[in-house]
Amino acid sequence: MKKWFMVMGDPIEHSKSPAMHNAWFEELSIDATYIPVHVSSENLESAVAGLKTLGASGWNITIPHKTAIIPYLDELDELAQKMGAVNTVVRTKEGRLKGYNTDGVGFVRSLEEAVGKSHKDKPVLLIGAGGAARGIAFAMQQQGYMNLTIANRTVANAQAIVDEMGIGNAISLAEAEETLADFGILVQMTSAGLATGNFSMPFSLERLAKGAIVADIVYNPLMTPFLKAAEEKGATVVTGLGMFVHQGAIAFEHWLGEYPNTNSMIAQLKAQLGGN
Repeated sequence: MKKWFMVMGDPIEHSKSPAMHNAWFEELSIDATYIPVHVSSENLESAVAGLKTLGASGWNITIPHKTAIIPYLDELDELAQKMGAVNTVVRTKEGRLKGYNTDGVGFVRSLEEAVGKSHKDKPVLLIGAGGAARGIAFAMQQQGYMNLTIANRTVANAQAIVDEMGIGNAISLAEAEETLADFGILVQMTSAGLATGNFSMPFSLERLAKGAIVADIVYNPLMTPFLKAAEEKGATVVTGLGMFVHQGAIAFEHWLGEYPNTNSMIAQLKAQLGGN
C-alpha cells in the first residue's frame, strides 16, 4: 500500500519540505508521497484525529503547532519531552502516534558536517531563549557540548533552560557582547536572522574571536545579516540550510528506516535559494 506523509502548519505555502521529501522518495524508489496541509489552531485536534483515521504514515509539524500538538499524541521521545515541542510524528506498528523533535539534532549534524566534531570543548554561546534555542541547547548537551551559555534579552528565560539542563550559564545580550571574545561557537536563534526592513542585530560583533564559528538557524536567506556581519569579522559561518535538511532526513529515517542523501539535497536547495 502506498505510504503518504505531510507537513501541517499555518501558514504552510512557503514550506520546502514537500519538494525535499518527494525528491528523496523518487531517488530511493519508495512508493510514497508527501503533501503540505494548512491546519489552523482551532482545527488541530480534529486534524490529528482525521490523520489517524485516514492512516497517514507520519507527518511533520511546523509553526504554530509544535507544542500544541502534544496532548493529541500517544507518546513522546525523550528529547521531545525535554524540549516540550514536536516536529515529527511517527505512526507505530501498533497504530500509536509518537512525537519526536529532530530540529536540535539536525542542527548538531549540520554544524559537525560543516566544521567537524573536534569543537565540543569550545565555549558555545546560544543567542535567544525561545523554542528553537531550547531544542538546540538540549540536543547539543545530549551530543556532548557541555560548555554552554545562553544569552537572551530576558535573562530569566535563558536561566530557565539552564536550570532544566543542569549545566551552563545564562547572561544578558549586553553581557554577551562584552564577553564575546570568550566564545568559540555562536548560534544565532533570534529574529535578527531574518532580513526584514526593521532588522537589528542582537548585539555588536566587534569583539568576536578570530576564527570563531558562527551559525544561524534561518535558511532563507542563506546568508542572513548576522552571518554576513560575522563573515566580515573573519568567522567561519554555517547557514541554517543544513539544519533544515538534516532535521528532515532524521524524520525520514524515523518513518522509513533509511537516511537519505543530504549532500545532494543541500546542493539543490542552495541553488534554488541563490547560494553558491
